Amino acid sequence: MITRDTDAFLRFAHGSAPDFGPATARAAFLVSPDGFARADESARDNIYMADAPAFDPACALDEHRGLHRALSRCLPTICFAGDPATPDAVFPNNVFATAHPDAAGGGAGRVIIGRMRHPVRRREAIRDDIRGFFTDVLGYRLHDLSGQLHPCELTGSLVIDRARGLGFCGLSERCDEAGARLMHDAFGLRATLMFDLAPGEYHANVVLSVLAGRALLVCPDGFADPATADAIASLYVPHTVRLSAAERAAFAGNAIALGDTVWMSTRAGQALVSPQHERLQAAGFRIETVALDTIEAAGGSLRCCVGEIY
Repeated sequence: MITRDTDAFLRFAHGSAPDFGPATARAAFLVSPDGFARADESARDNIYMADAPAFDPACALDEHRGLHRALSRCLPTICFAGDPATPDAVFPNNVFATAHPDAAGGGAGRVIIGRMRHPVRRREAIRDDIRGFFTDVLGYRLHDLSGQLHPCELTGSLVIDRARGLGFCGLSERCDEAGARLMHDAFGLRATLMFDLAPGEYHANVVLSVLAGRALLVCPDGFADPATADAIASLYVPHTVRLSAAERAAFAGNAIALGDTVWMSTRAGQALVSPQHERLQAAGFRIETVALDTIEAAGGSLRCCVGEIY
């Protein structure tokens, strides 16, 4: 099922058991911010991106190494080299994603390559080293969406409950309905709910995060219709964390669960008020933070930096 009908989606989703696949990734990959700079094309529809003076390449590299070290203590984490010709490549989850073998229809796992809206980001999709790592080294099947016309920026636009096989796809300039359908099929999901993001929002994963299939971070003001946020939140009661506009602006919604740890940037963690910390702890999570102030100038945060390997 893929639909805009919230009620129909909820009826289906409430009956979906957490047996679709692993709730969190078994490994992660990063792309180094070599040549870190402002991508003016991306800035056209990313309200979170700072002006050029905020981009400090040396500081970004230092922060990124800290992220790599931190995640490596949690799960196997590899890092690919960056390229000054692809200044947004520090956010690889928009371009590359994977599906677990069972979710992908059995057999080998699947690597999915998205179609980016802006040409500067389409350059990332043609990297032979990242493609070859998944297909030749890991033996994953390739599902390449990069050559078709509909924008579908993978797990930037599509937030996935991997345990239950449910997708939540925020539509914007970065993903249209046709792109959402292509991603729904590529990930082999049971059901996907499509909804419009609020004006100015570019990716669902800034305003929504499903944490290991058992908790939710949600920013209602990031949805065109806040009732959609309420509907999604109902699936994760009592472990639903509603974020304020200030918490959203600090990227508290751009978090990821890896095992029983919720990872977010230091700025996001500091913005998260005490009751929110307590709700996450009640859901069985601990919170880890990494300083990413400079990288956040590029309009994304920790979750955007992490490519998941299922």
